[in-house]
Amino acid sequence: MAWRMPAETAPHDRTWMAFPREGLTLGESPAEAEEAYAAWTAVAHAIAEFERVTMVVDPSEVARARRMLSAGVDIEVAPLDEFWMRDFGPTFVLDAERPGVLGAVDWIFNGWGAPEWSEWQLSAEIGRFVAALTGAELVSSVLVNEGGGIHVDGEGTVLATETVQLDPRRNPYADKARIEAEFARTIGAKRTIWLPRGLTRDYDDFGTNGHVDIVATIPSPGRLLLHAQNDPAHPDFEVTRALRAQLQTETDAAGRPFEIIDLAAPETLRDHEGFVDWSYVNHLVVNDGIIACGFGEERADAAAREILEEAYPGRRAVTVDSRPIFARGGGIHCITQQQPTVTS
Repeated sequence: MAWRMPAETAPHDRTWMAFPREGLTLGESPAEAEEAYAAWTAVAHAIAEFERVTMVVDPSEVARARRMLSAGVDIEVAPLDEFWMRDFGPTFVLDAERPGVLGAVDWIFNGWGAPEWSEWQLSAEIGRFVAALTGAELVSSVLVNEGGGIHVDGEGTVLATETVQLDPRRNPYADKARIEAEFARTIGAKRTIWLPRGLTRDYDDFGTNGHVDIVATIPSPGRLLLHAQNDPAHPDFEVTRALRAQLQTETDAAGRPFEIIDLAAPETLRDHEGFVDWSYVNHLVVNDGIIACGFGEERADAAAREILEEAYPGRRAVTVDSRPIFARGGGIHCITQQQPTVTS
């Protein structure tokens, strides 16, 4: 077997999501809960304009999901306690030696390092549930990892973060060599580029400890889209400049240096919790489109769409207000997982 995770730009069969349910992430008031339901629904409907969407729904939320979701969104029912599909769902791969075979990497999910607040035991089973529904061959892994903790170019390059995969709350006995070997076995990685850290907000109690999918992505081999905080008043001003300096010295699996394209952060610096991590990097690429994060800043949102459409030629960018998602710990990329099309 020669498993390979294709780039997000490869054709998709569908996108997977998970519908919100009652719990800490949903919110403390009925208004906050409705805000979450509406945000997840808006993302699903935006994706459905381009490709199929399948939503995993907890039994307690089936009636609400059927009421809110359009006919273009399929529903599958399974117990959930979290609803960040990128992180607990399977990472889909293809087998270079067996055309037509779809694989699904089932990482161990422990709620981003098993913090006291996290409820994750039910969602930890969703990788296998989705794999069975798709008929994918299960690729079982002993690595604690989340889909938001990696980005690939489809040609053997993977971006990762030292504070995620090397987090002692996730993998206390791992080192870079062991993780890189597991990346090679499961997703076909030939070169791992290790970022030392992620964005500041991501290290709060409800953060992921540095997921890369809010920091940088690879729109095509040899190119990087990088979050750029341009206001010195924000702690990520220094963080993103240090990351840029490092990435300017890196090469991909083919030995190419990267062309780095900055995706400037919106102007808003803080919300009621502190410095925000609002990032246009956390978009989802779909068939013929890009589902872009929006932050209620018309000029910044438009500028991000323009950059994204240039980075992904032939795709139309659609903005969805992502502030309710970011307020709960992530963005559009974090709540979605693409299933690549299998060709024989």
